[in-house]
Amino acid sequence: MQSHAPQNTHSTCPYCGVGCGVVSNKGSATIAGDLLHPANFGRLCVKGTALAETLNTQGRLLQPVVDGMPADWPLALTTAASRLQKIIAEHGPGSVAMYLSGQLLTEDYYVANKLLKGFIGSSHLDTNSRLCMASTVAGHKRAFGEDAVPGCYEDLELADLTVLVGSNLAWAHPVLFQRLLAAKAANPDKKIVVIDPRRTATAESADLFLPIRPGTDVAMFSGLLAYLARQGQLDTDFTQQHCTGLTQTLEAAQCWQNIAQLADYCDVSVFDLTTFFQWFGATARTVTVFSQGVNQAANGTDKVNAIINVHLATGRIGKPGACPLSVTGQPNAMGGREVGALANQLAGHLRFPSELTGIDETPDAEWQALRQFWRAPALVQQGGYTAVDLFAAIGRGEIKAVWIMATNPVVSMPQADLVKQALQRCELVLVSDIYQDSDTVALADIVFPALGFAEKDGTVTNSERRISRQRAFLPAPGEARADWQIVCDVAKALGFAHGFNYQNPAQIFREHAALTTLCNNGRRALDLTACRAMSDAAYDAWQPQQWPLPQVGYDSARLFADGQFYTADRKAKLVPLSGLEVLPSQGGDFVLNSGRIRDQWHTMTRTGRVPALMQHQSEPFVAMHPNDARRYQLKDGDLVELSNALGIFRGRAQLTDAQRCGELFVPMHWSGQFGFLSRCDVLYDDSRDPISRQPAFKQGQVQLKKLVVSAELVLFSRQPDLLPQLHGLCSYVVTVPHANMTEYRMALTVPANALAQLISLISHQLISAIQQSAAGTPPEQIQAQAPQHWRQAYVQDDQLQALLYAGPTLPALDRVWLDQCFANLLTATIRRQLLRGAPLEAGDCSALVCSCFQVRQQSIQQAITKGARCSASLGQQLKCGTGCGSCLPEIRQLLQHAPVLKI
Repeated sequence: MQSHAPQNTHSTCPYCGVGCGVVSNKGSATIAGDLLHPANFGRLCVKGTALAETLNTQGRLLQPVVDGMPADWPLALTTAASRLQKIIAEHGPGSVAMYLSGQLLTEDYYVANKLLKGFIGSSHLDTNSRLCMASTVAGHKRAFGEDAVPGCYEDLELADLTVLVGSNLAWAHPVLFQRLLAAKAANPDKKIVVIDPRRTATAESADLFLPIRPGTDVAMFSGLLAYLARQGQLDTDFTQQHCTGLTQTLEAAQCWQNIAQLADYCDVSVFDLTTFFQWFGATARTVTVFSQGVNQAANGTDKVNAIINVHLATGRIGKPGACPLSVTGQPNAMGGREVGALANQLAGHLRFPSELTGIDETPDAEWQALRQFWRAPALVQQGGYTAVDLFAAIGRGEIKAVWIMATNPVVSMPQADLVKQALQRCELVLVSDIYQDSDTVALADIVFPALGFAEKDGTVTNSERRISRQRAFLPAPGEARADWQIVCDVAKALGFAHGFNYQNPAQIFREHAALTTLCNNGRRALDLTACRAMSDAAYDAWQPQQWPLPQVGYDSARLFADGQFYTADRKAKLVPLSGLEVLPSQGGDFVLNSGRIRDQWHTMTRTGRVPALMQHQSEPFVAMHPNDARRYQLKDGDLVELSNALGIFRGRAQLTDAQRCGELFVPMHWSGQFGFLSRCDVLYDDSRDPISRQPAFKQGQVQLKKLVVSAELVLFSRQPDLLPQLHGLCSYVVTVPHANMTEYRMALTVPANALAQLISLISHQLISAIQQSAAGTPPEQIQAQAPQHWRQAYVQDDQLQALLYAGPTLPALDRVWLDQCFANLLTATIRRQLLRGAPLEAGDCSALVCSCFQVRQQSIQQAITKGARCSASLGQQLKCGTGCGSCLPEIRQLLQHAPVLKI
């Protein structure tokens, strides 16, 4: 019998908005970059490279849960429907809300939006894209008349000048960053400018770095516009024919025309600011990339339009290598925007009657067309509550039921503690997720087990408007179902079967495509006419394509090349802006910035389970300038507490001159599943952009306090779920997964004489847990104790069960070696070395630099000492930097700070 090789499955990475193609052998857990996908051409970042390690079913939701008890699907669906019907009957449809996620597929988004806005009749449906991309949506609509990204990734490579504003591309979108660096290597004259308050990993590769004061972006780009006008570098033909508002916008920008005053306001040097203006003015092929540093601000929409203004005024749009380019944070934030999954949107970029009043003779024409298309009896006529207002309405009892899908708002929302309290009081909380143990799942009345990335089938749209397929290559675990299927099942249970009898995602996509043609006739860029009659086979075989797709084979790489926009007069709008910064309302001594770190994703429900991804930054931290640290008598690694009236965050001090004085940076990722008092979003108030309603996560205000630690503790255990028990015992606890055990890092701030009592409590818990798993047999204990120092090992049948180290200081621990000790039977030699925390021949315990190949700082420094003088040489010797490339900025830093050898 002839055997056949397993078929490769082409899918899309579930992380950021780059939308990288991935390939998996069907039925296996090996994943690689797709060499043919036009977003990444085979490249993957460290998170994408480690995708295969996230595919096991440990911790997965495998069946529905109703009121804390396992249930079957019929019970879960009928219970959800009956409770929803009761709430709607008593309080009206506006008492029901949905909160969705850029992790959903377009087909999932589509049916959820259709159900709530079209059939239940509530407009309170928003998505976590509100937290990352809403200001871009608003800025696009103000300027272009529609939320449409003008350019494409190829423009990064074709540009002679790339300006990165509020974008740490090297860490947040590493594959795009590597494409940019490869283009620069091929064209050394190509220039990169980075504008960011922090000297990020991205800034390490910049030709010019402008560390502006937070909130001064609008002033800077308004000053640039005024400079370009004075130099005669505007494209007057383009603006006269295709734009409106230039005169008023230039008048508003005149207050920033004095470069010296502007440089002082932005807190950068006059020389550097002038250089940037000169480069921009002289370079026709300019791309300005922007992301969360622009969007997540109380004036985020103005920041977006300040960038777009200079591109419109110079005609640098719709041309190869010339455009403003927003890069999204999630894999399908764009798809959600396409199907109307923001509270102020209808589906398919159709508009509410209020948006067309005074513009169109029949302002309700698009609404009527959608109502008829969906046969939706209760289609909403106006927008609903956006994210912050939605959870506030839950908190005050106006919204009685909420369905949360594929997101973790208890960690990611501003005022996160108030969000938690709101959900605790909410009459009905439905959650669709793939994992059992998120902070939000813990508050759910009914939990639906959803499919994960490897089991899903549908489409996503990346930052360049490219629609790609996610294809299943693993079977559904347990009773998990597709999100679109769960929504349809609930809709049917509510009595709406006629609108939700879909058999597969292809059918939903065809309906979505047909919807984009309603009232269109070239009025909207979002046009999928070519897909509305697509067969199931064509859907299955779909190759990545950008919209618009009015016909098969349409070239849609760039928009607006013809100077035609999607406003009523078909002209782009330049927006006059004041440029004055918007300060946060919450008082404090420090400005607080937050964002992503290199190896983590969102609230770590997926990446936090991969040991290799937890090694680069294993604990929550507070990055601060050394001058600020001196004022608070802090050294690197000290425990600090940030606080304001809203909450408390604790982390390790990380001293770096990449941080501006008076400003702090914390990672956004840690949740209650990985630490105690480690959710940074509890510190942000409800400050939002007045247009986009996007929260301001870049300018909080906090107090800082040094926590005086009397003892440090590290516990290694086979038990992965001890964190809840340890919360109440220590001032600081975080958990770090390893391949064969879990590490718990703790700190005690009470008097040192309480340490003995704490050790006794922890030991008692460990012995009890080990006995339960060993039929009541107590473990063997190996101990060494000196005054205020404890080292204890717990062994069962020659297998290491737990290790505890405690004291004012800790030994240098070789965590790689210790992890192996849990994997193997203990020899007499290893037993003798356990309490040392390292073998006699100590390995490399230094900081991890390269996650792809597990290369540590000490190894790199030793190679440099022996003569390696560039990243390429280090890559040949150690492989560091040759995988995803995310560690290259750190490698370059080590090279720059290496001592010069004297000959």
